[in-house]
Amino acid sequence: MRPFIDSNILVYAFSGDGRRDRALMVAAQGGVISAQTLNEVTNVLRRKLRLDWPEIEAALRTIRDHFDEIVPLTAATHAIAVPIARDHGLAFYDALIVAAALEAGCDILFSEDLQDGRTFGDLAIRNPFRDHRV
Repeated sequence: MRPFIDSNILVYAFSGDGRRDRALMVAAQGGVISAQTLNEVTNVLRRKLRLDWPEIEAALRTIRDHFDEIVPLTAATHAIAVPIARDHGLAFYDALIVAAALEAGCDILFSEDLQDGRTFGDLAIRNPFRDHRV
């Protein structure tokens, strides 16, 4: 199993939300994230959770230290994402996450935002907050 972790999972790991424990369990297994994931986590921690910058920077250090593989957002990723968004009716930023996971050779994308069980080639979407084993 080569998982890709979406930003929403990591946000829950740093929140007081009831999904925190499950998010921590998913993140503890490791996997791949992207620069976009870091960007989205930063934005949500600041705007929605209203964390101070030192707290955000500490969270980002923890994430970067935990995930050995952080893939870049490139022009190639963008080119892969456009037809995914077009052909599958995804929001563009969700299509970028799917594209990054595909480029990284992942077989599972843990996300709360995408349809659980949906597949994109060999990539399966799993919502870890449903009844799936993590």
